[in-house]
Amino acid sequence: MPTVSQSISDHWIRTGVIAAATLLAVRPLIRHRREFDFRGKTALVTGGSRGLGLILARELVAQGANVAVCARDAGELERAQSDLSRVRQDARVLPLVCDLTQWQEVEHMVRSVQRQFSSIDVLINNAGVIHVGPLEEMGIEDYEEAMKVNFWGALYVTLAALPEMRRRRNGRIVNISSIGGKLSIPHLLPYSCSKFALTGLSEGLRAELAKDSIVVTTVCPGLMRTGSSRHAYFKGRHRAEHAWFSISDALPVISMNAEKAARQILDACRHGRAELILTLPAQIAVLLHSLLPESTVDMLGVINRLLPKPGGIGQERLTGKESTSIISPSIVTTLNERAARNYNQLP
Repeated sequence: MPTVSQSISDHWIRTGVIAAATLLAVRPLIRHRREFDFRGKTALVTGGSRGLGLILARELVAQGANVAVCARDAGELERAQSDLSRVRQDARVLPLVCDLTQWQEVEHMVRSVQRQFSSIDVLINNAGVIHVGPLEEMGIEDYEEAMKVNFWGALYVTLAALPEMRRRRNGRIVNISSIGGKLSIPHLLPYSCSKFALTGLSEGLRAELAKDSIVVTTVCPGLMRTGSSRHAYFKGRHRAEHAWFSISDALPVISMNAEKAARQILDACRHGRAELILTLPAQIAVLLHSLLPESTVDMLGVINRLLPKPGGIGQERLTGKESTSIISPSIVTTLNERAARNYNQLP
């Protein structure tokens, strides 16, 4: 005859099984109800003048959306507008110069989009900055800049766009974080710190904005072929740092085609997914870190020993295009160089 404790245990097991089965049964219905059509909607893409931001803007235009893109460089924005206009002849594209680290500029930019298109239905926080180099060569200003652009910039745009989304009780927000926002990568410490903050913000926003029918998706890409290494900042032995970074971004086995990534990101937004981790190596790394955090970090410590030592230009910084070498660009970075040409990374 079963004891009272066994009966209670059996009850909770049955309850858990029923709850899990119910969740699996209703999940397709929830996904269908959340499904979002971009046609006729307005999307704002920060950092939309080049790289992943430009590819996302292209996909949105192709799917019938009105698109606003913002960036700091007016020349890049002009080329991006021309690029997007070729995607669809009747495309409505609004380029806006904006420094996302300045609250007043962000407010003005968001109001400009709302005046032009009446609302912002989709916000994609994509703008970012990357500092590459060993801990010894990173200064306080590198951490401050990374936080201002990668975290505060996303927060500013979100806070500026939210009141109108809340009034309509409708909206989608996509925050482009990184594998570096799940697992801190050696020689990318300012970047990882800021992306961890963005991941936390994004997950918290999803929980708090659900009551307002606003859906937030956190995207954590691994390596992607966007040509972005040209605009990253490199310190210490800058040529060696640029070489490992740009080659990693270019290898097809561990990096992802950026256009495929953009389609998956928009699909995650369309279906209201909570999180999207892009590339199989990134998914494996996140899983290992969740199961074996100590071993994963120790392994990263071994990898760190293989990366360039401090020295070179020290705490001075140069961009990727100023840090080329015989190794990069080369035949092993061909895919990345092609991406740079295709995604407005070149002057």
